[in-house]
Amino acid sequence: MIVFPAIPDGEPVVVSASTYTTYRKCPEQAVGRLRGEYSADTTVGFVGGLAHRVFARHLKQGPIAKEDFDQACREEIGTAMNPKVGSLGLKPSSLKPIIAQVGDLYDRFQKVALSGCRDVEVTLEATPAEGVVIRGIVDAVFDGDDGGVVLRDWKTGQVGAVADQLAFYGMLWTLVHGEPPEGLDAFSVKTGETYLERPTRAALQATADDVAQFVTIARQSFADGTALKTAGPWCRYCPLLENCSEGRAAVTVNG
Repeated sequence: MIVFPAIPDGEPVVVSASTYTTYRKCPEQAVGRLRGEYSADTTVGFVGGLAHRVFARHLKQGPIAKEDFDQACREEIGTAMNPKVGSLGLKPSSLKPIIAQVGDLYDRFQKVALSGCRDVEVTLEATPAEGVVIRGIVDAVFDGDDGGVVLRDWKTGQVGAVADQLAFYGMLWTLVHGEPPEGLDAFSVKTGETYLERPTRAALQATADDVAQFVTIARQSFADGTALKTAGPWCRYCPLLENCSEGRAAVTVNG
C-alpha cells in the first residue's frame, strides 16, 4: 500500500494526469488548468484523440473494415469530439485528411500484438483526502508476465517524456486497487517505440507525495493568487503566456 499524505484543508481540487504532468513543468500553468484556463485545441491533438477512440473501438468491438472506417471515425467524432470540431473550426470536408491520417495509424495499430488485453479505457478515481479527487483513464490494461497487470498508454507520435504520466497512473492504480501494477508501458503506434518500467512502492509513494504537494500549492494559490512559475519550451502554448514575463522570455530565447 501507499499512503496519501495529510494536506491542509481548502478548495476542492481535481487532479488528472494531464494536470499533474503540467505541474511537473510549471505549477502556475497547472493551477491555471484548475481554474479552467487550457491551451487551445490543435489539429494534431484532434488526430491523436480520434486515433485513441478508434483503437478502443477495435479492442471493444473488433477490427473495423476499410469500407466502414470513414463512418466509424465520424461516429466517434459525433459521440465525443464535436466540441473540438467547433473550437478548431473544422468543416465536414476538412475531416477527410484527418480521417486519412487516423487510418494510417490504425493500419499500424492492427500489426501490434494485443494478446493479453484485459480491459480498455479504464477509468480510475480516488478521493484520498477531503475535497481531493485524483482521476485518470488508462488506455489499456494487459496481463503481466508475473500475474499482475501492465498499464499501457498509446502514443500516436513519438513516445517522448512519459515517466511522469505513467507514474501518475501507477500511483492512482495503487490507491484504487491496493496493489501496484506490475508494469507501466507507453507504446508509439507510429514509430514502434516502447517505454516500459516496473514501478517500485517507493517510487509510487514519491508520486503520491508529489501530488499532495501540488494540491497544497494549488490551494495556497487559490487563497493568495500566486504559484511558482517555471519557464521552458512548454511556455509557447501556455494560455497564461500574455501575463507571464518568465514565459515570454523563454519563448524569445527558444525562438
